[in-house]
Amino acid sequence: MSTTLDLVTAVKKELKAAQMTYADLAQAMGMAESSVKRMLAKGDMSLSRVDDICRALKLDFAELARRVADTQPLLKEMTAEQERAVVADKKLLLVAICVLSQWTLEQMTAAYRLSEPECVKYLAQLDRIGIIELRPLNRYRLKLAKTFRWRPHGPVMNYFRDHAVLDYFAGGFDADGEGVMLVHGSISRALAPVFLERLQRVAQDFAQQHQTDQKLAAKEREGYTLVLAMRRWEFEAFAQLRK
Repeated sequence: MSTTLDLVTAVKKELKAAQMTYADLAQAMGMAESSVKRMLAKGDMSLSRVDDICRALKLDFAELARRVADTQPLLKEMTAEQERAVVADKKLLLVAICVLSQWTLEQMTAAYRLSEPECVKYLAQLDRIGIIELRPLNRYRLKLAKTFRWRPHGPVMNYFRDHAVLDYFAGGFDADGEGVMLVHGSISRALAPVFLERLQRVAQDFAQQHQTDQKLAAKEREGYTLVLAMRRWEFEAFAQLRK
């Protein structure tokens, strides 16, 4: 949630970008420089003062508010309540997955049986849940960090375990650009985090490539789902044979 301190910080950044001093701002606002300094130090300003600052900076208030919002910390993980809200409606979950891939509203309605009003409704829900910030013309800003992940034992992962895992691994993984690897081994506990970090880098590379390739025509792209995992595990049938 944005605070007055965030607003003051944004104003100071805008002053620096515009190469304006406190004295310049004070002159534009018809105030004493000491009063401007005190106002920004305390963060005590009325909306009319904020409007005056925006005029001095030649900046629209909505744009200033958007820049404040852009500085807010991004979510690395949702709360269980947020995830429950997402999985409560299959279409909402679909739209949530689409926004994670940075799809536009037009792409969603073209690919799925979703009308534009439906899609807008679900985007508004995701805004209320806190996953996105919905903007004019149905554009949005994703409020999730690059390191975002679903809660390991949360509602969304449980949903996919119950409804998607078997379907995913039932595939042959034998088409071009497909593959599945199962590797078992015993390694140093100290090295396990190193391998996990490598897997995370692969996931980040995949996500970055997705962003880069959005400029390509739809016919030049294909939807893939990358699953990377590493855990201490033994097949139950084998574990039952252990002494």
